Amino acid sequence: MTIKRTLILLTFILACSIRLPAQTTTDKQLESSIRELAMSFQGDIGIYIKNLKTGASVEINSDSIFPTASIVKIPILLAVFDKIEKGELHYREPLIYRDSIKYGGSGIMQFFKDSTQTDLSTLIALMLSYSDNTTSLWNQALAGGGAQINEVMEQLGYNNTRVNSRTPGRESIWEKYGWGQTTPKEMADILERLNNKELISPAASEQMYRLLSNTFYTDYALAGIPAGINVASKQGMVDASRSEVFLVNSPQGDYVCAIFTKNNKDQRWDHDNEVWVLTRKISNLIWNHFNPTQPYLQPEGFEKYLEGLSY
Repeated sequence: MTIKRTLILLTFILACSIRLPAQTTTDKQLESSIRELAMSFQGDIGIYIKNLKTGASVEINSDSIFPTASIVKIPILLAVFDKIEKGELHYREPLIYRDSIKYGGSGIMQFFKDSTQTDLSTLIALMLSYSDNTTSLWNQALAGGGAQINEVMEQLGYNNTRVNSRTPGRESIWEKYGWGQTTPKEMADILERLNNKELISPAASEQMYRLLSNTFYTDYALAGIPAGINVASKQGMVDASRSEVFLVNSPQGDYVCAIFTKNNKDQRWDHDNEVWVLTRKISNLIWNHFNPTQPYLQPEGFEKYLEGLSY
């Protein structure tokens, strides 16, 4: 009996030790460099960076709430896959596009002809790769609406990440934050958990991570990272808020970064907008900090491939 009790106790202790979160430490050198870059930014900024190999992090207003703009499409994605896993939707489910749901802004489905046959996987891919607004609103409805998506986020442990648009009871919050809201830390954690295959199911996490690794918008944070490196990312842009979250599977260890802004003074849609320039610099700085033996310098003339893109 004594041996059995001892084994049970040891098993319990081992289980508890495995579940204990790793102690977080601040990367003071990186934090100093990031603060120096961001100190002159004309607006409010929140940054969360974590080296997933060492656990070291940088936090600047990382628990403050910011507008998501199109980054809200990540919570929508999670809720859609939650329904797929429950059998309430099918990943290849056939659908018919009606131009009555057309919505402007980014994306290409708004240009489809009425009655075009499509499917759910296409809606999801367009929502993430091209940040398609029409397919995103369609996916939001298929997921059960904003209230249902918010329930999923709460179940996953995210208390600040919410859908506001077309969500009963959140009209006044929508006026403040727009389509959605989140914190840099929560959104970075979502990508980390997807990378670890911990959200919804391992298979769902992997598929969502693949989809997030295929963005059309390589002109911001991804411009500071070498081509050929897998990066899962999502961008969100409106006039006074330009944000991005990205997880980099880098040779010397994965890392995640979320850069969120609001109340931006520079609201131009030119490639040299203040926050876009800052985002590229921060991204490149992080890459070189975590990959000192493989530093990256953007090639001469890269700027001409940034000109003319209005998100």
